[in-house]
Amino acid sequence: MSFASETKKELARITPEKKCCMLAEIAGMIRVCGRVALAGGGKFKIRCTTETPAVARHFKMLIKSYFGVETTTEIGQAQTLKKGKYYTVVIGPEELSEQILRETGILMIREGRDYITDGIYEGLIKTKCCRKAYLRGAFLGAGTMTDPEKEYQLEIICGTELLSADLRKLFNTFVDIHARTMARKNLHVVYLKDSGQILDVLAIMGAQSQYFAYENVRLTKEMRNEANRRSNCDQANIDKAVAAAGKQIRAIKKIEMTRGLDSLPGKLRETAQVRLDNPDATLTELGEMMEPPLKKSGVNSRLKRIEGIAEKEDDAAETGKEKQICQKKKG
Repeated sequence: MSFASETKKELARITPEKKCCMLAEIAGMIRVCGRVALAGGGKFKIRCTTETPAVARHFKMLIKSYFGVETTTEIGQAQTLKKGKYYTVVIGPEELSEQILRETGILMIREGRDYITDGIYEGLIKTKCCRKAYLRGAFLGAGTMTDPEKEYQLEIICGTELLSADLRKLFNTFVDIHARTMARKNLHVVYLKDSGQILDVLAIMGAQSQYFAYENVRLTKEMRNEANRRSNCDQANIDKAVAAAGKQIRAIKKIEMTRGLDSLPGKLRETAQVRLDNPDATLTELGEMMEPPLKKSGVNSRLKRIEGIAEKEDDAAETGKEKQICQKKKG
């Protein structure tokens, strides 16, 4: 089962203690996954569809607890690539559909005529607890999360741009939450990509178990990434040290072939010999082999001087070749 499904199952076990929070959660679910249709005679029918049976049961429980009516559930076969079943909770006129729409701020009246609103009714989210409940309802209705093992993303699908803008504002009323919106085909998405913010939202909605599961995955990934970074850094340092040692040995052998190591001053000759005898040793290890022991910086300084002498030998060789060429041309 996906991380999103597990999160919805946990959230579906939460029963709001306050009636105001219960109504806010109902409104959040209807707004994002509900469809309102005429049922004849100017009456309305509400259909809320979900792929999660626990969410359907939870929605039915909320409607019964708050409005005191029983609803029916239709089960259908999904025609999408994912396949599986979907569950539709149906609320008809006899189940107080009009009253539900009015109390959730979805059905309003203007100039004596009813109209369906397109946004979040401010009267439902005046308190912090109600804002939390509304977010929980919206996530249960149309939310999803990417498995944190793959990437960090939480999103809620909205049918209209206005609803996505209102939902983004609702997210951002909480400290350190910075939700964004984007268009995806004919839909509008409110999303978060920061793992810390996603953790905060899980806590806000009340998904405590999933919070700790998410945090555990995140910490494991961070530890793994840090270990990889250190390993890569260590390997880079090793490669750098090997390259430096190779350059030093080539310089020493150049001097040995051209003028001999005995031509070097005593301290440089000792350093050169120790390096030839220990091609894989670090500068620190070479320093410990000296008599008396020498610090890493001291060893590095001597080896740089040796490389400089070797470069002069190369320059002298090049100069000699040029003179020979000139003499041949004159001859």
